[in-house]
Amino acid sequence: MAVRNVAAPPTPWSKNLAEPKIHDTAYVHSFSNIIGDVHIGSNVMIAPGTSIRADEGTPFYIGGGSNIQDGVVIHGLEQGRVTGDDDKSYSVWVGKNTSLTHMSLIHGPAYVGDECFIGFRSTVFNARVGNGCIVMMHVLIQDVEIPPGKYIPSGAIITNQQQADRLPDVLDSDVKFATHVIGINDALRTGYRCADNIACLAPIRNEQAKNSNITQMNYSTQTGSQLSSSITDSIRNLLAQGYSVGAEHADARRFRTGSWRTCGPISSTRDSEVIAALSACMADHQGEYVRLIGIDTKAKRRVLEEIVQRPGENGSSGSNGAKTHQSNGQFAQASHRNTGSASSSGKLSAETVATVRGLLSQGYKVGTEHADARRFRTSSWQSGASLQTRNESEAIAALESVMNQYPGEYVRLIGIDPKAKRRVVEEIIQRPDGPVAQSAQSGATSGFKAGKGKEAYTGAVASSGILTGKAIDQIRNLLSQGYKIGTEHADARRFRTGSWSSCAPIDSNRESEVISALESCLQEHSGEYVRLLGIDSKAKRRVLEEIIQRP
Repeated sequence: MAVRNVAAPPTPWSKNLAEPKIHDTAYVHSFSNIIGDVHIGSNVMIAPGTSIRADEGTPFYIGGGSNIQDGVVIHGLEQGRVTGDDDKSYSVWVGKNTSLTHMSLIHGPAYVGDECFIGFRSTVFNARVGNGCIVMMHVLIQDVEIPPGKYIPSGAIITNQQQADRLPDVLDSDVKFATHVIGINDALRTGYRCADNIACLAPIRNEQAKNSNITQMNYSTQTGSQLSSSITDSIRNLLAQGYSVGAEHADARRFRTGSWRTCGPISSTRDSEVIAALSACMADHQGEYVRLIGIDTKAKRRVLEEIVQRPGENGSSGSNGAKTHQSNGQFAQASHRNTGSASSSGKLSAETVATVRGLLSQGYKVGTEHADARRFRTSSWQSGASLQTRNESEAIAALESVMNQYPGEYVRLIGIDPKAKRRVVEEIIQRPDGPVAQSAQSGATSGFKAGKGKEAYTGAVASSGILTGKAIDQIRNLLSQGYKIGTEHADARRFRTGSWSSCAPIDSNRESEVISALESCLQEHSGEYVRLLGIDSKAKRRVLEEIIQRP
């Protein structure tokens, strides 16, 4: 088949009608377009549907052994150049043995080093990507220099150098994956070149079959000895944001009461060492629950608790354990909780006992409120007994006494931070009609959510762009305590990667104006997730993150 590669047309930027320079061993599909001053090295594969146009920005360089897959676009601006490894100026430089995978965009000025992997639909613009970097799917890299050997997770947006410098290192498993992709495309290139010669093609098929068997064997031996990709990504994301990582374990009895024990401290910030330490903790405590902890050392709070091992699971590859992200995190529970800890028997549940224990251990005070059915509907709670004791058994006895004192009413537990003079938890512990699904919640914080990850927010989810009564109550409580209100939105893809975008800022502290602005955001992003933010502007931190709309 004739290869389509032509000189750049005469334009204000390209007047010398330069033509592509393609090595004899390269394979360029006839359904690709290569225009202008493009140097293509040895053993390169250019797949169908690619567009490589050196007509505005020029020249381009693609190093030997690289593969440019279906739908890739390489183009460059008139202004801006990068220095290639040969010390010459280029609009786009792609190094040796690099994979530009399906639908990725490299827009000059851009430099992509040797042995890199650029994932599906990812974009590199006005940036340098160092040797050996692994860029996953749907990533934007712009105006930065990525150091060599870094891993960029799917959906990441890297647009400032601080983000780039905090990226985690590439793991051996990532390198194997990228090498496997290069090997596949190398076989494709060779196969395409000798497609009409069966004698040439037979050895390739035999070699590929052997490699396939080796790959399957390697995967089968790794199963059960490595963390799952989702846990690995969680660790990388935590380290990339400057958080520390820890681990805790609990046997079945301690798990029921929320009495976790710490594994050895993990002081490293290298993802490979952190992953190895977490795997060692899981191996040391086989038959127990193990959970991953993300810690904001500056704010002295937890930002993530995720169960990565459960008793009875094969191996230690991580689990789909309950995950909780929170903004103030004093008290997030990642263990399973019942759909409600409310009681109808005057006796506290195990979950509530664990809650009381945790509050007292952190120096918080415990109080109570009660309401009959009418007051409950209007949120007109009445204060109950204040528990002055710091003794767990006395506090539990006092709580059960209050429950017995108001047998036909709702009773809720209050956790109070006496220093900050605010509530850290509100949890209904008795209902007149028996246990009903209820997530623990705080009037002004998002800590202490039930261990159901994002599903713990469903109580305030809106429909048709109208706020629920619960969400309005939260707004009222936040404003009454002097907090600011904000909103963020995310489509389904960005929601999965935690890449939220801000709605218009809400400067007002008037309840009606804030509600109007929130409902405007809900309607404007009707097919997306929207979450309510409570912001402590003095401490410059978030005190609440709660999803109020789902697609």
